[in-house]
Amino acid sequence: MSWFDELVPGAVMELGEHVFTAEEIITFATAFDPQPFHLDAEKARHSLFGGLCASGWHVTAVFMKLNVATMNRLAEDRRLAGLDEPQLGPSPGIEKLRWLRPVYAGDRLAYRSTVLATRHSASRPGWGILQSRIDAQDQEGRPALTFEASLFLRS
Repeated sequence: MSWFDELVPGAVMELGEHVFTAEEIITFATAFDPQPFHLDAEKARHSLFGGLCASGWHVTAVFMKLNVATMNRLAEDRRLAGLDEPQLGPSPGIEKLRWLRPVYAGDRLAYRSTVLATRHSASRPGWGILQSRIDAQDQEGRPALTFEASLFLRS
C-alpha cells in the first residue's frame, strides 16, 4: 500500500509551531509587504491593529516552510522503515484563504493539515490529488489562518 492510499479523510498531521519575532516580521515585510503596521512598531501601535503584526503572506509562508520540513521528515522516516516515500508534485492551487486574526510579535502559531479527500488523477496516471485544510492557531487556541489546498502526490 502506498502512502497516498493510507491518507484518509479526517487524518491530521501536526506541522509544527513558529514564534513570530518583531525582527522577522520587519525583515519579511521589508522584502515583501512594506506596510507601516508590519514595518514600524510605533506606527503599528497607532494603526487599526494596535501593534506590530505579521503580514498574512508571512503567516502563510511559514506554513510552507513547516510543511516541507514535515514532508522531508516523513519521507526519511518511511525510507528508514523500508516503506515507500511520499513523492510530492505541484499544487494546482489553494482556495478559501482567510487570515482570521492578526499575528503579533511574540505570538506562537501551531500549524496542522487535515485530509479532506483524495482521488486518483484522471489526466495524470500514477498520480493522485490530496485535498487538505490547513489551519494555524495561536497560543490561546484562537484560529489565525485557514485555507484549503490541493497537491499532486505519486499514487
